[in-house]
Amino acid sequence: MNTLKIAVLGTGMMGLPMARRLAQAGHKVHAWNRTRAKAEPLAADGVSIHDSAADAVRGVDFAVSLLESGAIVGEVLFDLGVAEAMPKGSLFIDMASIQPREAREHAGKLAALGLRHLDAPVSGGTLGAEAGTLAIMAGGDAADFEQALPVFAALGRATHVGPHGAGQLAKLANQMIVGITIGAVAEALLLAERGGADPAKVREAISGGFADSRILQVHGERMVKHDFAPRGRMTVQLKDMRNATATAEEIGFDAPITGLLEQLYAEGVKNGLGDLDQAGLFVELQRRNALD
Repeated sequence: MNTLKIAVLGTGMMGLPMARRLAQAGHKVHAWNRTRAKAEPLAADGVSIHDSAADAVRGVDFAVSLLESGAIVGEVLFDLGVAEAMPKGSLFIDMASIQPREAREHAGKLAALGLRHLDAPVSGGTLGAEAGTLAIMAGGDAADFEQALPVFAALGRATHVGPHGAGQLAKLANQMIVGITIGAVAEALLLAERGGADPAKVREAISGGFADSRILQVHGERMVKHDFAPRGRMTVQLKDMRNATATAEEIGFDAPITGLLEQLYAEGVKNGLGDLDQAGLFVELQRRNALD
């Protein structure tokens, strides 16, 4: 295996385990996080920690971004000097979940500076990040995707889905399904509870049938156990739903189901649930039905 020099920008709940996996795969990893303390645990894995994002990317083959939003990605790239510091011809892999329009804009600006770009958001949560089983949806040039495969190999299963922005479209589709299905599972389990059935047993009974899903298994279990410690926060799910509805509006697509769920997540966040796991939508529906 060729040892690659990789910068990881953003070492939060997803970025930290992904940087760790890249280091454990034998790559030379450099990390930056705005709050340095969040990156410090990676030093035990041989990762070099930097105070400056620009310093982290000097001399790299790849820079991997796991930042909070498209605006922050743009700020780090073009205001904090990352694009200027990256070697000409190197590849910026944006694994954050942002709007497709923003991904295309970043790709164009980077190309003008002699840099390459992939938008490659992921699905699988912190569990998938730790296990290296993420689903990776990549948009950009096919040749750049092929070159990035050694990076993706340590993180999960990657699929090239189209040109710049297509990776983000695939992630929006993923998050629409996740967000809507969480709502369906929560509402169904609460209906069962209101009617006098044991929601844990209802979940067990319908497992394996047509209503079964990864969401029923993982998030449904969190709901019946009332375990809402954040793996993916309500605020992040709301951001993704808003990105989906904004993109739908841009391309003239009517997405009424996504719009409804966006409103429900927004109500939950407004009612103080923003730091709960995304399965915390259960708590908002519970509140609406006076079942808490």
